[in-house]
Amino acid sequence: MKTNLHPSDYRPVVFSDDTAGFAFLTQSTAQTTDTIKWEDGNEYPLVKLHISSASHPFFTGEEKIIDTEGRVDRFKNRAAAAEARKVELANKAKKNAANKAKKASSES
Repeated sequence: MKTNLHPSDYRPVVFSDDTAGFAFLTQSTAQTTDTIKWEDGNEYPLVKLHISSASHPFFTGEEKIIDTEGRVDRFKNRAAAAEARKVELANKAKKNAANKAKKASSES
Protein backbone atom coordinates (compact mmCIF):
# COMPACT_ATOMS: atom_id res chain seq x y z
CA MET A 1 0.00 0.00 0.00
CA LYS A 2 1.28 3.52 -0.82
CA THR A 3 2.44 5.64 2.08
CA ASN A 4 1.52 9.31 2.59
CA LEU A 5 -1.38 8.96 0.16
CA HIS A 6 -4.17 10.28 2.38
CA PRO A 7 -4.16 13.70 4.03
CA SER A 8 -3.41 13.68 7.73
CA ASP A 9 -4.43 17.22 8.67
CA TYR A 10 -8.12 16.61 9.39
CA ARG A 11 -9.47 19.25 11.72
CA PRO A 12 -12.86 20.71 12.65
CA VAL A 13 -14.02 23.23 10.03
CA VAL A 14 -17.22 25.27 9.78
CA PHE A 15 -18.93 25.32 6.36
CA SER A 16 -21.27 28.29 5.97
CA ASP A 17 -23.92 29.06 3.35
CA ASP A 18 -24.58 32.77 3.90
CA THR A 19 -27.45 32.98 1.41
CA ALA A 20 -29.46 30.43 3.40
CA GLY A 21 -28.09 31.35 6.83
CA PHE A 22 -26.98 27.75 7.31
CA ALA A 23 -23.70 26.52 8.81
CA PHE A 24 -22.38 23.20 10.07
CA LEU A 25 -19.26 21.97 11.81
CA THR A 26 -17.48 18.90 10.45
CA GLN A 27 -14.03 17.41 9.96
CA SER A 28 -12.22 18.51 6.80
CA THR A 29 -8.84 19.19 5.21
CA ALA A 30 -10.16 22.24 3.31
CA GLN A 31 -7.69 25.14 3.51
CA THR A 32 -8.96 28.61 4.40
CA THR A 33 -7.75 31.79 6.05
CA ASP A 34 -11.15 32.84 7.47
CA THR A 35 -12.22 31.89 11.00
CA ILE A 36 -15.49 32.02 12.91
CA LYS A 37 -16.51 31.73 16.54
CA TRP A 38 -18.82 28.71 16.72
CA GLU A 39 -21.76 28.02 19.06
CA ASP A 40 -19.53 26.16 21.50
CA GLY A 41 -17.34 29.26 21.99
CA ASN A 42 -14.34 27.91 20.08
CA GLU A 43 -12.88 29.49 16.97
CA TYR A 44 -12.77 27.31 13.83
CA PRO A 45 -11.63 27.77 10.22
CA LEU A 46 -14.50 28.96 7.99
CA VAL A 47 -15.24 27.78 4.45
CA LYS A 48 -17.92 29.83 2.68
CA LEU A 49 -20.27 27.96 0.33
CA HIS A 50 -22.42 29.26 -2.50
CA ILE A 51 -24.86 26.35 -2.38
CA SER A 52 -25.63 23.90 0.39
CA SER A 53 -28.41 21.47 1.20
CA ALA A 54 -30.31 24.41 2.73
CA SER A 55 -30.29 26.44 -0.48
CA HIS A 56 -30.09 23.87 -3.30
CA PRO A 57 -33.46 23.48 -5.07
CA PHE A 58 -33.26 19.68 -5.13
CA PHE A 59 -32.91 19.42 -1.36
CA THR A 60 -35.32 22.23 -0.47
CA GLY A 61 -38.11 20.81 -2.65
CA GLU A 62 -38.32 24.00 -4.72
CA GLU A 63 -37.01 22.50 -7.93
CA LYS A 64 -38.86 23.39 -11.08
CA ILE A 65 -41.42 20.69 -11.74
CA ILE A 66 -42.20 20.25 -15.40
CA ASP A 67 -45.93 20.63 -15.94
CA THR A 68 -46.86 17.71 -18.18
CA GLU A 69 -50.26 19.16 -18.97
CA GLY A 70 -48.66 22.46 -19.93
CA ARG A 71 -46.32 20.65 -22.30
CA VAL A 72 -49.26 18.87 -23.92
CA ASP A 73 -51.20 22.13 -24.21
CA ARG A 74 -48.22 23.89 -25.81
CA PHE A 75 -47.88 21.04 -28.30
CA LYS A 76 -51.60 21.22 -29.16
CA ASN A 77 -51.36 25.00 -29.58
CA ARG A 78 -48.36 24.66 -31.92
CA ALA A 79 -50.19 21.97 -33.93
CA ALA A 80 -53.32 24.14 -34.18
CA ALA A 81 -51.23 27.15 -35.28
CA ALA A 82 -49.48 25.04 -37.93
CA GLU A 83 -52.83 23.76 -39.20
CA ALA A 84 -54.18 27.34 -39.33
CA ARG A 85 -51.12 28.45 -41.34
CA LYS A 86 -51.60 25.48 -43.66
CA VAL A 87 -55.28 26.37 -44.24
CA GLU A 88 -54.38 30.03 -44.76
CA LEU A 89 -51.73 29.15 -47.36
CA ALA A 90 -54.20 26.81 -49.12
CA ASN A 91 -56.81 29.60 -49.25
CA LYS A 92 -54.19 32.03 -50.54
CA ALA A 93 -53.18 29.54 -53.27
CA LYS A 94 -56.86 29.06 -54.27
CA LYS A 95 -57.34 32.82 -54.41
CA ASN A 96 -54.24 33.24 -56.59
CA ALA A 97 -55.40 30.41 -58.88
CA ALA A 98 -58.85 32.02 -59.17
CA ASN A 99 -57.28 35.41 -59.98
CA LYS A 100 -55.06 33.82 -62.64
CA ALA A 101 -58.05 32.00 -64.15
CA LYS A 102 -60.10 35.21 -64.13
CA LYS A 103 -57.22 37.12 -65.73
CA ALA A 104 -56.70 34.40 -68.36
CA SER A 105 -60.41 34.36 -69.30
CA SER A 106 -60.56 38.17 -69.57
CA GLU A 107 -57.53 38.25 -71.90
CA SER A 108 -59.02 35.75 -74.30
